[in-house]
Amino acid sequence: MLLFVYSDFPAAIRAELARQLPAGFEVHFATDRHSSRPPAELQAADVLLGNPPAAWLAPLPPRLRFWQIDSAGIDQYQQLRPDFAVANMGDLFAWPCAETMVAGLLALLRGIPQLAVWQAERHWEGGAFRQRLGLLRGRRVLVLGRGSIGQAVAEQLGGFGCAVQFAARTDPQAQLHTRADVLAALPATDIVVNCLPGSATGYVSAELLAALPAHALYASVGRGSTTDEPALLTALQAGRLAGAVLDVTAQEPLPADNPLWDLPNVLLTQHTGGGYPQEQADRMGVFLRNLERWQQGEPLDNEVTLGRGY
Repeated sequence: MLLFVYSDFPAAIRAELARQLPAGFEVHFATDRHSSRPPAELQAADVLLGNPPAAWLAPLPPRLRFWQIDSAGIDQYQQLRPDFAVANMGDLFAWPCAETMVAGLLALLRGIPQLAVWQAERHWEGGAFRQRLGLLRGRRVLVLGRGSIGQAVAEQLGGFGCAVQFAARTDPQAQLHTRADVLAALPATDIVVNCLPGSATGYVSAELLAALPAHALYASVGRGSTTDEPALLTALQAGRLAGAVLDVTAQEPLPADNPLWDLPNVLLTQHTGGGYPQEQADRMGVFLRNLERWQQGEPLDNEVTLGRGY
């Protein structure tokens, strides 16, 4: 059987993956990840690991029988209708993504970006800056989406005594379910953390942003497409929103001329939120465990339906 690997693994992980593959598998690693045409090895593959361009999969390779997506997000593939098993990485990145959001919110509230600038300039501001600092403790937080990342955010914020509400359309454990519910809650919200999947395109709109108090902070770690970025930029520039932590943006990499780069009340974490030292090895481990399950005819961990978006 042929395994095609699109994941950009370092050499050590590639070697370990090849060593741990079951007998009878041949592995091919993508050599040109930016070609406009799919390589012949993908067309002949039985198993796929990674997130190749969606255009490479239209039509789907005829022999493909199992696909392990190596991210949590799958929205870029929603138009595909495979008749074989597909899984994503589930909650693998949930805790690091949540830590990035909490770290960013703390940084904005405690003035860390400005203090870092002054450190580079050898400028001592001291006491005059103390009155401009805020606390995360006791803040009222609305988390959009009750998936694994949203739940990890709530767990971490619990240590700060934050009052956390979830908004999720179908999750019975969420407090808010409709857009009207969310709009009604926003005026009494200090922080919004957006953990929505890409299927919620444009959900955080000008209307939602305008409903927040001016002291509120916005954090986004789901997909950049879920935020009306021009509306967010307008709110930040006009002082109708105190700041934003953005792990994801509408276009990545963010163009050098995008005004978000220049706003002192914006932290851009450059889609690094899910990163941690063992990330690559753990992604490989998820795949190998699912490969064994697939071969044994057992249910996969984190099996998804692409057309549904989760």
